[in-house]
Amino acid sequence: MKNYVSLLVLAILLGACTEPVKKAAETADLVVTNAKVAVMDSNRSITEAIAVKDGLVMATGTTEEITALVGDSTEVINAKGRTLIPGLNDSHLHLTRGGRFFNAEVRWDGVKTLKRALEMLKEQAARTPEGQWVRVIGGWSPFQFEEKRLFTMEELNEATGDVPTYVLFLYSQGYLNQAGLDALGIDENTKAPVGSRFEKGPNGKLTGVLFAEPNPTILYARIGSLPPLTQAEMENGTRQFYRELNTFGITSGIDAGGGGHKFPKDYTGTKALADAGEMPIRLSYYLFPQNKGAEYEEFTEWMETNEVGHNGEIHLDHGYELEGGGEFLAWSAGDFENFLAPQPLLNRDRPTWRGDLKRIVRLHVDNGWPFRIHATYGETISNMLDVFEEVNEETNGKLASKRWLFDHAETVQVKDLERIKALNGGIAIQARMAYAGEYFVERYGAEKAKQAPPVKKMMEMGLPVGAGTDGTRVASYNPWPALYWLVTGKTVGDFQLAEEANRLSREEALHLYTKGSAWVSNEETVKGTLENGMFADFAILSDDYFTIPEKQINELTSVLTVVGGNVVYGDEEFAKMSPEMPEVIPDWSPVKYFGGYQK
Repeated sequence: MKNYVSLLVLAILLGACTEPVKKAAETADLVVTNAKVAVMDSNRSITEAIAVKDGLVMATGTTEEITALVGDSTEVINAKGRTLIPGLNDSHLHLTRGGRFFNAEVRWDGVKTLKRALEMLKEQAARTPEGQWVRVIGGWSPFQFEEKRLFTMEELNEATGDVPTYVLFLYSQGYLNQAGLDALGIDENTKAPVGSRFEKGPNGKLTGVLFAEPNPTILYARIGSLPPLTQAEMENGTRQFYRELNTFGITSGIDAGGGGHKFPKDYTGTKALADAGEMPIRLSYYLFPQNKGAEYEEFTEWMETNEVGHNGEIHLDHGYELEGGGEFLAWSAGDFENFLAPQPLLNRDRPTWRGDLKRIVRLHVDNGWPFRIHATYGETISNMLDVFEEVNEETNGKLASKRWLFDHAETVQVKDLERIKALNGGIAIQARMAYAGEYFVERYGAEKAKQAPPVKKMMEMGLPVGAGTDGTRVASYNPWPALYWLVTGKTVGDFQLAEEANRLSREEALHLYTKGSAWVSNEETVKGTLENGMFADFAILSDDYFTIPEKQINELTSVLTVVGGNVVYGDEEFAKMSPEMPEVIPDWSPVKYFGGYQK
């Protein structure tokens, strides 16, 4: 009896000791209640609340069910009926390059009138110090302006005076004011790169307009010749840019490299954040070769010194990860997306492309590296698929066993979608047509624009598809005009492009911007939905994406952005929760005065 009593007492004591442990295990770190939670699972479930534990989704359900997971240390947020979605993930966004230049650039993204755009140039010219430039490097379309036109060179020179100025429009045209021409020593005798030209007026003098026809080297070169920011200013700009992305509900982005942006030296702003464990977004990046004709050697060196899935010791829960090679693999196999110039044809214009591309693709396959490749036109995609099929056959199916995809694919043909599917490939589409669609129609016709790209057919065929912008140069980085384009088929100037059969429901479009994009970086098992066990990356929106009038989709922002259960941005009633940011530097930075996207 004595032993029984002792055992009973011991059991009671053990129970008393284990109860707090049990309770703690059932307690959430963060709970959001009274929300419209779009889980974005296969059932498209809508719930009222979400609980987060250790950076992962613990549970979703009714406010009553989730409130039961609140403990003494749980942070509780009342969403007051607002819509909560998985964090947006841009499948093709030039993040590291965008951050590197962000503090130096006037952003015309979202500007409603040409009058205001020119006023911004004038204001910035007045504060720009000697030795620096006024620069607008893409992200806009003349059709977004009420005036529906480009500026004249007279207007540009009047606004900027004797301060050197460079304005980039898509990768089609660039504009130097007279002070800019003088600063760079460009005159009537300056030779333009092959496939481009300097415009001359009736008097034989340069107008300041630079044409890529279709080679954008002339535009890259002008950007590269502009005075750089200091290392501290670039690191600060990276922080500012990533905060800017958080304001729209972006929690992940996949960096496709880019011209004039070398690895690893130009990635230092982002690497500094990653080293410090301070990334406010999850960033996956692909490596883009810079040396034409030496791409194979560049990739060989990278593969010897870097491991896909992470880079060296930097591996912060999918916070900064190397994914593979692209979006260019061989410069000779590039088809530049300049809808203001005739379409380039690989077999006609670049005789070495096939051998160059095959050698590099085989290198990726043999080393187990994923790859992505820029391809605008259907003819290009058909030719590239011939190469991919050869490599797949020669390697006994190894290519088809790895993650690979096409970028852009505006005029891909249905027969080639079938070939992509047979090789287990995917496609990342971007909102480039939203910014250049009017020019596409002028060159290729309205009929072809109805299915450019044929995103609905891609989805119906079961192809993996991710969505994005291709910001910051050929389009704005704001994801909401891109989602508007997917839903309505309209440009930023509200010109109708896509036919009804090629438009997506709001749920379909959001899926491409969340789980669809997660596939691109081989992360669909850890993010893209708010199902239990997924990363707790989400955004509470300024309005209800699912019910507001279509036009208002463009105006959506986030009022609370959470990455891994941590608040990285807050606005309106959540503004006090927003982490502090350093002051923008340098003092003359356009971001300090205008911000980024003009909301």
